[in-house]
Amino acid sequence: MLPKSRNELARMIDHTFLKPNGSIEDIKNAINEALTYKFRSVVVPPCWVPSARKFISKESGVLLVSVVGFPLGYNSPEIKIQETRWLIQNGVDEIDMVMNISTFKSGDKDFVLDEIKKIVEIAKPIPIKVILETGYLTDDEIIEASKIAVSAGAAFVKTCTGFGPRGATVNDIKLMRQAVGNQAKVKAAGGIRDAKTALDMIKAGADVIGASRSINIVNTFSEDLLTE
Repeated sequence: MLPKSRNELARMIDHTFLKPNGSIEDIKNAINEALTYKFRSVVVPPCWVPSARKFISKESGVLLVSVVGFPLGYNSPEIKIQETRWLIQNGVDEIDMVMNISTFKSGDKDFVLDEIKKIVEIAKPIPIKVILETGYLTDDEIIEASKIAVSAGAAFVKTCTGFGPRGATVNDIKLMRQAVGNQAKVKAAGGIRDAKTALDMIKAGADVIGASRSINIVNTFSEDLLTE
């Protein structure tokens, strides 16, 4: 459903700060922005989750999210599982994990399915978003990877890390929505910097927007964009 206001759009945005050179002050600033604008969540690097949890109360309405196997996805399953457990122990509300793109491209789909299943099971009831890194995939592979993620129990399929060859496209979202139907939600992330682009993704079937330029997305919103 399309947001009808800036506030509604903000509630669909995972406000993200995953820069490798970010300091604790940058993390605090991202959290303050998320709390001020009432974004859906704030996404921070794993090492800052314990600190972030101290700054974000469960009553704030802002979720605390972090990442597993980020950004390349080819960590061993054991490492991803341990990362998942650690994040849960330190209070995350959701986890965005990177699919093993390398094994997927090698044709070992059973490996990919099994890894996601294990992480979903360990994380319950914490929702898992599976990042496909669509820039490395063909259209058919996007559909297949989305179906694997859903069959493994993922709550979301997500386009990109922001560290891959490109960001999200409307075509990615259409393919992912086609693949998952109503079995999972779709998160568009990567290169989304303004309200028009965000709304295009939502119109194509995205439920959530992941972005570091979240404030600009909200500030460029106008009702005129809804009819374009």
